[in-house]
Amino acid sequence: MPEINCNNYTLIPPSSDAFLYTGRIDFAAPDAPCFIYAGSSVAFRFQGSNAFMKLKNYHSCYHNYIGVVIDGVVQEKIEITTHGEELILPVCAGLLNEAHEVVLYKCQDASHYYDFLGLFIEPAATLLPPPARPARRMECYGDSVSAGEVCEALDCVGRPDPENHDGIYSNAWYSYAFFTARKLNAELHDIAQGGIALFDKTGYFHGPDYVGMESVWDKLRYCDYFGAPTPWDFSRYTPHVVLLAIGQNDSNPEDYMGKDKEKSEHWKQHYTMLIKNLRKKYPDALFVLATTILCHDRAWDDAIEDVKNAIADPKVVHFLYSNNGSGTPGHIRIPEAEKMAQELAEFIESFGEEIWK
Repeated sequence: MPEINCNNYTLIPPSSDAFLYTGRIDFAAPDAPCFIYAGSSVAFRFQGSNAFMKLKNYHSCYHNYIGVVIDGVVQEKIEITTHGEELILPVCAGLLNEAHEVVLYKCQDASHYYDFLGLFIEPAATLLPPPARPARRMECYGDSVSAGEVCEALDCVGRPDPENHDGIYSNAWYSYAFFTARKLNAELHDIAQGGIALFDKTGYFHGPDYVGMESVWDKLRYCDYFGAPTPWDFSRYTPHVVLLAIGQNDSNPEDYMGKDKEKSEHWKQHYTMLIKNLRKKYPDALFVLATTILCHDRAWDDAIEDVKNAIADPKVVHFLYSNNGSGTPGHIRIPEAEKMAQELAEFIESFGEEIWK
């Protein structure tokens, strides 16, 4: 990528109150906040034509991308090809000289982290007050489907994934989780990681030393490729609705649910513990337990139903999509994610306005 000269531009530091941040973001360095989770974003408004983003990327795997939304329209993703170097990326170019709203978001999960180092705007541009933060709040604990992995492979709707996709089709903006949040006009923290299961040593994330959601749910930094994990301060964000979408990857290395009673009960006990730990953090939230339409043995959904019934809490509910566990052998593509989001949003709305208070 050619070097960009912003010598005549104004650098707006990340600590500026002109920015609206969303997601579990590490602000230990206020002027170098670290973006970690899929879909984490910074939004701003300005009057002008051109703007550039300064960042430092930390690459782990796959191709890495920044997503850009201008005035509600999703732009082409910007690929980051560097590691550990400061980089300037053009995020707005040649716009009409009028007020614009821009969202810069992390397209993927722990395939990379990056530090946001500020925004360059042209001398004649004016920074405006940030967008309003939604009053409704959601949080999702999930895997690759919740993170939007391979969702842009539109030629593979209802089919297995294309070979060697390497992150090029991944985009959290088009995950069912973010579609649902936008339909409900809700802010979303997407605690989603491709390949993750409930337990350590199961699933597909962080192989061969696999890491599970039990080790991630309460973390800010969670992938030791980028340094030691750090705890999340739950006082920073309290959702009204929590979606727990775990159970898809737990059949690796063994699909034991419903076949091995001891292992099945062990999983249900720990799934229950995760719910109760989260309930302690969010005692007033509605908890929606689910898997997805990605093909899997129904025994996992039956186990979740057993857990819901045993907890017997009216604010812990179980949701099944119309083609739950049978919709596709591959990842969820954009039209499938939209359909899932419509069903899920209608289910959440059925609980009335009270859940958002």
